[in-house]
Amino acid sequence: MAITIDRIDTWIIEVPTIRPHVLSMTSINKQVMTLVFVSCSDGITGVGEGTTIGGLSYGNESPEGIKLAIDLYCAPILIGQRAEVPASAMSLLRNQVVGNHFAKNALECALLDAAGQRSGLAMSELLGGRLRQKLPVLWVLASGDTAQDIDEATQMIESGRHNVFKLKIGKRPLKDDVAHVAKIKRALGDRASIRVDVNQAWNQHTATRGTKMLADAGVDLIEQPVHRADRAGLEQLTRYSPVPIMADETLNGPGDALEVARRNGAHAFSIKPAQAGGLFAAGQIAAIGTAGNIGIYGGTMLEGGVGTIASAQLFSTFENLDWGTELFAPLLQTENILATPLVYRDFSLEVPNAPGLGIKLDMDKVKHFRRNAPAKTVSSSINRRTV
Repeated sequence: MAITIDRIDTWIIEVPTIRPHVLSMTSINKQVMTLVFVSCSDGITGVGEGTTIGGLSYGNESPEGIKLAIDLYCAPILIGQRAEVPASAMSLLRNQVVGNHFAKNALECALLDAAGQRSGLAMSELLGGRLRQKLPVLWVLASGDTAQDIDEATQMIESGRHNVFKLKIGKRPLKDDVAHVAKIKRALGDRASIRVDVNQAWNQHTATRGTKMLADAGVDLIEQPVHRADRAGLEQLTRYSPVPIMADETLNGPGDALEVARRNGAHAFSIKPAQAGGLFAAGQIAAIGTAGNIGIYGGTMLEGGVGTIASAQLFSTFENLDWGTELFAPLLQTENILATPLVYRDFSLEVPNAPGLGIKLDMDKVKHFRRNAPAKTVSSSINRRTV
């Protein structure tokens, strides 16, 4: 008898951060995550996560939009489909729902988590096979205060948790941003690698000047300095910058990756499953980058434990992980929603080996942080949406 998708629930949860996280376009004091639970006819429930940054200030999907898309459009398509064939279910969904990459990623993750539990295999084995048991992880310094960032980084180095740091810049004038970066690099010296993320804040002229100034400051990598649509500008910077340039927001699927690779438009790709439209799509982006001699980096949308481990399961299958990962986000949150905390040590994140995602939620904490509005549910038993 076929195993079917019987029920899909979406919950929005809000977890405070340990400090403000300052980007060029917004600052966040809490992370808002959409958890998706896919219940199957064999009693197995898989979980996925749809998380973006700062509502709609970062991208074109919000937690509320992710939930609405799943409840009203995606769930009715998936209910009754065969749960043991995630690829078939996702193909059907992609044919009927345009865009909504974060929602699709959350659903694909939940289906793969359930499939892993059913087969007794870690998700990495369903994604091609694990090549590494732990992943190097950096920490993002984004308080906006130079002294605080130096103290934070120093503690991370001395505790053995992180020795690679990314700084969020682009909100202040160029000279002020560079001075901020340079002071931190001087304070940390050779104990740490420093990268920066501009989050699309610069125009071409500022970016051209900025890459040279940041090279003098000792920066190792510059992430998405110009707008996501300015591929010509990204290509020009890649050609002339003394510091490697990484594409991030411009990569919204394998097609974008192929176009950037054709143009020699980046030295590195930031791989984000949610932004790519799913774990398999993110793997395709990595394959395109590797084929084009473009460095691979494991990015984040500041997901909680579910989304972070989903990415970790995928990144563990990559043959090349030239620039490491930034799967630090659960550490940025004041509370851990997992029954067993993730293991960060020796500057790395350990990838769980248990079936599926390899994690379990602390449902008491999840319920505590859940928004008061009841989640909508689609169930095959009643064949209608309920509130």
